[in-house]
Amino acid sequence: MSHAEDRGETRTDELVSDLLDGKHRALARAITKIENRSPGYRELVSRLHAHTGDADVIGITGSPGAGKSTLVDKLAKAYREEGLTVGVIAVDPSSPYTGGAVLGDRIRMASNVGDMDVFFRSMSARGQLGGLSTATSDAVKALDAFGKDKILVETVGAGQNEVDVVRTADTVTVLVQPGSGDDVQMLKAGILEIGDVFVVNKADMDGVNRTVAELEEMIHLRDNPGATLDSGHRGAGHHGVDAGLPDDVSGHGGADGSANGERGHGDGADGDGESDGADSAEWEPAVVETVATSGDGVDELVETLAAHADYLAESGMREEKARSRYAEEIRQLLRNDANALLKEELDRRGGAESLAEAVAARETDPYAVADEVFEPLRDCVESKREGE
Repeated sequence: MSHAEDRGETRTDELVSDLLDGKHRALARAITKIENRSPGYRELVSRLHAHTGDADVIGITGSPGAGKSTLVDKLAKAYREEGLTVGVIAVDPSSPYTGGAVLGDRIRMASNVGDMDVFFRSMSARGQLGGLSTATSDAVKALDAFGKDKILVETVGAGQNEVDVVRTADTVTVLVQPGSGDDVQMLKAGILEIGDVFVVNKADMDGVNRTVAELEEMIHLRDNPGATLDSGHRGAGHHGVDAGLPDDVSGHGGADGSANGERGHGDGADGDGESDGADSAEWEPAVVETVATSGDGVDELVETLAAHADYLAESGMREEKARSRYAEEIRQLLRNDANALLKEELDRRGGAESLAEAVAARETDPYAVADEVFEPLRDCVESKREGE
């Protein structure tokens, strides 16, 4: 090991030790290292992984202007009142920098200024959009290892990149505002497919009942693709479909929508309190109304998020989702590493543009070029296999 490598390992040792000891400065340095993909970040994340798995991770997404930042602030305040520690990661895939984040952070977390047990960090693409979900996941691991009870991951929009980011959460919360027409946009972005809890924020505005009804219809159609709008509608009244959640919360319950007295999820049960097992458990997304600026509905949202966390734990879905995330993370890391190797080889051979000229001149063809560039990687893999 070289002297430089030795020093790097020592610094990583100290950083990991300080982070696990609960030093906020170390946490901030670790996340910066992760976000910048600085040398040694992989070793850092690897060392932290063994200390993760205890935090409840909540992803919050929705179109700009829906009130996500205000709601995140209120959620953090509510969790702090319960004595829980909170980490917040605000992700902006559209921004190459964290420009404006300093002032923005103060505005975002107005209810928690000066509270050291609310750790806030903005993250941006920094020109590596494809790896942002991986970087976010790594930052969540740092907060988890640090010991945060609740980790809130907020995205600024609701496009595909945001979908990839919030997939790193245990519970995905989608915000819409009344009369915004967000329902159609959500369908396009695929948000509907991954939402566990839908929040109609700014519920003091006109059109809230219609938006809630539209959401319920879409959730029903998602789970029952053959149903029509009329046949599946639970009615515009969005109160009282109760499965142990707050009275103002609809959705949830088992696949049949029946209440079973258990909090937060139906289990396909017949109401006698006996579960049919994890295989039959199913969470039907809940719809919650809030007015984040005043805090109205936040308590109900906190209860609903707790209900989903309970559902994940009781049904075994928490572990299943974690395994699914890790599998995707492994694939993403392998894609990133393979792409980096192939880019180096491509550059060594003159770059894609130069090779494209040869293809255009009919001196070679794209398949032949791809085979030549890929050959060293393939030969190395085959050689390794033969040596095993």
